[in-house]
Amino acid sequence: MEFSQALAHLKNGGKIRRSSWSEGEEYVFEVKDQQWQGHEINPFMLIKTDEVPAYSMFQPNSCEVLADDWEIVD
Repeated sequence: MEFSQALAHLKNGGKIRRSSWSEGEEYVFEVKDQQWQGHEINPFMLIKTDEVPAYSMFQPNSCEVLADDWEIVD
């Protein structure tokens, strides 16, 4: 599926990934409704990997945005 379709799923609380990713890059999800020291934090995306630390910020590049191999993770 295209990124726009996957993004809609992600914004509804789902997890997404690209089929071309290695097994170590498991999925991307949205973090929202968070606060730090009493201040609201804007929503952002994290990627879950099998590396330590297991979670990293995710910012899709142009190739990822234009890719059509996105899939939903259960």
